[in-house]
Amino acid sequence: MKRQWWACIIVFNLVLSGCIGETVLDMDNDGILDSEDNDRDGDGWDNSLEINCTTDEDNPLDIPSDLDQDMICDLLDDDADGDDWSNDKEVECETSAYDSLIKPEDLDNDGICNFLDEDIDGDKLPNIWEEERGLDSLDPQDNVICQGLSEYCLRSYDDFTFPETHNAYSAAEDGVVLGVNHYTGLQAQWDGGIRAFMVDTHHVTNDDTDAEDVRFCHGSPGQFPHPCLYSEIDAFEWLSLLNSLMNSTNEGCHSSCGDVVTLLIENNVPADHLEYLFNQTGMYDRIYVHELGENWPSLGDLILTGKDLVVFWEQPGNQSYPWLHDFGEFGWTTDYAEDNAEDMECTVYRGDGTQPVWHLNNWLKSMFGVADPYRSGEVNDYDFLLNRSIECWEIMDDRPTFIAVDYWEDGEITNVTITLNKMENWNDIVPPHP
Repeated sequence: MKRQWWACIIVFNLVLSGCIGETVLDMDNDGILDSEDNDRDGDGWDNSLEINCTTDEDNPLDIPSDLDQDMICDLLDDDADGDDWSNDKEVECETSAYDSLIKPEDLDNDGICNFLDEDIDGDKLPNIWEEERGLDSLDPQDNVICQGLSEYCLRSYDDFTFPETHNAYSAAEDGVVLGVNHYTGLQAQWDGGIRAFMVDTHHVTNDDTDAEDVRFCHGSPGQFPHPCLYSEIDAFEWLSLLNSLMNSTNEGCHSSCGDVVTLLIENNVPADHLEYLFNQTGMYDRIYVHELGENWPSLGDLILTGKDLVVFWEQPGNQSYPWLHDFGEFGWTTDYAEDNAEDMECTVYRGDGTQPVWHLNNWLKSMFGVADPYRSGEVNDYDFLLNRSIECWEIMDDRPTFIAVDYWEDGEITNVTITLNKMENWNDIVPPHP
């Protein structure tokens, strides 16, 4: 009993002296209790990270493998070798995810390795498409540009929207006085982005009716006075200028580039006179001939084959002149020259409504029955014309191939078509105003 009493006194004194108390654990001697230390063993790796990396958080000699030294263990690191390619991508690209010196080849630096990239050179043209046409899919300079952008080369002719001028030749700038449809002529229209043109062909007089007498004039045959008396434009000069403008688009191109152009002719001369006109102006060899019922070619194929001109005329087809496509057989048009904007509709007025190529006519007539210069800005206004085009696209379930206007300078016909061509479907989000 006396020894137990002395033992209690000794323990009590030891406690008071601090020799016996709660054990303090600080494995790495960093002054932070292990219970509060995020890195107990002091190896530079957080305890929780070591647990996830399956190493011992209490053993400073057992540290996670970290190939790229980014303090994320290889087990958890999406880019184990630190070469900016994820492990999964490297596996897909058949390169090593653990060797930073072996990186996937990526010619266009788009983050998709060549092995998986459908457009290796990044020129917006698929490898297969280029190879089928003899282009180098590994050379971004060996490509084709259509209507200003490579990606438009993939679009079929009927899946693109062209800005069009009604009676394109009838411009005050070129001396037309009566029946004016535009302020500026062909050069300004081309520079402004117009790529489809409506023209009327007549002989210069009732007596001068040879092939070399073809002119662009506004009016009906047999009327008095003769249509060319007040609005004569030399068709040979006009088409020759158009030919040179089409050729000029190739200047500065690394490979092939150009613009597909369309003419719609209200014709009042023999077909062989039109053929003479196109031959004399260098345009005949550019003309594409389409087979009714066949799919329309891509813009790229039209440019690569040098057949970048499509011609329609407003009369039945002639087998001797298959390049003169009857617009009523190969396409259709809405009504035109309404009295008011609210009268404009999206329905078929003339032609075959089952055809994918069609003209959205968008101009008003004045009280005198001619183009109205005062309200052209109203119907050519960006918002009005864009909304009408999208509405008709939805109703017809087919994008308008052409949007034709009078006084193209008023409003934003070319900006509207730029916006429409950025859209794949009518219900896409409308891109920002160009």
